[in-house]
Amino acid sequence: MAEGPALIGTFPGFMSEGTLLYRRGEYGKALSCFNNALQLRAGDKHGLVARSRCHLRLGDMENSLKDAEASLQNDKMFSEGLYQKAETLYTMGDFEFALVFYHRGHKLRPERQKFRLGIQKSHEAIINCIGNPSSVKLENKEDLCFISRQAEGKKADQKLQIKLTKDQKCTKRQEPARNQKTERQLLEELYADKAYLEKLLKDEDLMKSVTKQGIKVEDMVLSGIAYLDTRAEFWQQQKPIYARVRERELRQQNWTREKKPKPAEMARYIAKSMEDIDMLLTGNSPKESCKKAERVLKAIQGWPEDEVPNKNELIGNLHSCIGNAQFEMGQMEAALESHKMDLEFARQNHLPDAISRALDNIGRVHARTGALQQAIDAWEEKIPMVKSSVEKTWLLHEIGRCYLELGKAEEAQDYGERSLQSALEEGDAEWQLHAGVLVAQAQEKLKDYWSAIINFEKALEKAKLVQSHAAQKAITAALDNVSRSFIKDLKEREREMEVHTPRDHDFRGENTEDDNSEDAEGRASEQSLENQRGEKDGAERDKEQRNERSATQAK
Repeated sequence: MAEGPALIGTFPGFMSEGTLLYRRGEYGKALSCFNNALQLRAGDKHGLVARSRCHLRLGDMENSLKDAEASLQNDKMFSEGLYQKAETLYTMGDFEFALVFYHRGHKLRPERQKFRLGIQKSHEAIINCIGNPSSVKLENKEDLCFISRQAEGKKADQKLQIKLTKDQKCTKRQEPARNQKTERQLLEELYADKAYLEKLLKDEDLMKSVTKQGIKVEDMVLSGIAYLDTRAEFWQQQKPIYARVRERELRQQNWTREKKPKPAEMARYIAKSMEDIDMLLTGNSPKESCKKAERVLKAIQGWPEDEVPNKNELIGNLHSCIGNAQFEMGQMEAALESHKMDLEFARQNHLPDAISRALDNIGRVHARTGALQQAIDAWEEKIPMVKSSVEKTWLLHEIGRCYLELGKAEEAQDYGERSLQSALEEGDAEWQLHAGVLVAQAQEKLKDYWSAIINFEKALEKAKLVQSHAAQKAITAALDNVSRSFIKDLKEREREMEVHTPRDHDFRGENTEDDNSEDAEGRASEQSLENQRGEKDGAERDKEQRNERSATQAK
């Protein structure tokens, strides 16, 4: 099997893009970025933890645990790896082992609140499951100290209640929102209940009230939400998302065979199908997503245009979904054709956002296959359509990176500086770091070593600011290389000056020789001139004498 094309990009670039996508809730795309980052720097513990978080969000507990454990392979005391392993074990329902790793992390980093909260929630989960923590056997007896203190004074027949501390309530509110589409599929009819409970949380007066039994309403609401979250995670493990989608699709197919769907039913079918397609792709099931999109596309193409609102726009969107799935599966030629179809429909219907989307995707495909100039052409056409500063910063950086790979350092420097300016306006330190590195690399290619050193040093400060140890290490190495090149260049210039500039003692010798030769030449010239003058005077005297004799004879 032939190797795929070389990745176009840097480890920090892929990590930053993946982090941004993760924050947006686009876990499937973030996972792809972290995969690319780890291809460039295999075994990087920060990359492994980031990928583990994506797997956990997507319900892939096995790979999440595998990455978390791999991050600890060379550094058993890596606190982020310990926390991620604990979180994964807790989600899997292994509360006892999760508690072990929460404790280990807490010992290393007692100032980190998340470890303390992890200990508390694991302890409560164990209490709820077995009623008495004394029966829990852990790997390290030292980790039992917290449970032992909490267990003292408790009666065996005490009624179990879920009580959330102030810190836990605060944490739950600050946790990033789940992917709503995935959650809706998992909870099905219970999703409306969770939405209702979350709406109740916004009523501050109600949350402060207390029931007749003395239980705060807020505690009850949060307990209900926590229960539904646990159920969603359990059901996701028991039955993959794509299987549920397929079952529903079969029901829909039977419905369409039995009767002709009404416009309202068509609209619901389309909306639900688009959600399924997106969910399957973000759920790391690109093959199922592609098949679903192709089936929906075929169905819509057979429906009358007057019964399907915005039919051409919808068809273009489906081509985009198919292209994204093909991209994730590595089918680059097919993905390019799908995105070109999306672009064609977008232009025919004058849809600026769809045009921008298609150009972005076409550029990504070209960049992945190494067709860098085609990627540049697509992305440069997209620039005027960009709406957010973050997207503009990323786009300018990627164009500059392509130019650098093509050996066009001046263009790379120009786009790097524009990307840096956009990052400064946005106040994004991570993208200031990436753009600064690009500018410095372009200046190094242009042999503007001093400017490159200055920009590498600025980038190093940004790496320290965002606490990226990997970036600090890479930039320090780059600074050493460019400094050596700068010194070598200076020495070569000095040697060239020495070759073209004679020394002082040579000047004296050469001046003496030149003076002697000039004197000799002067004397020879003067002697020759005198000889010429003597010959001329003698000829003139002879002529005068002949004239005088002629005159005498004539008389």
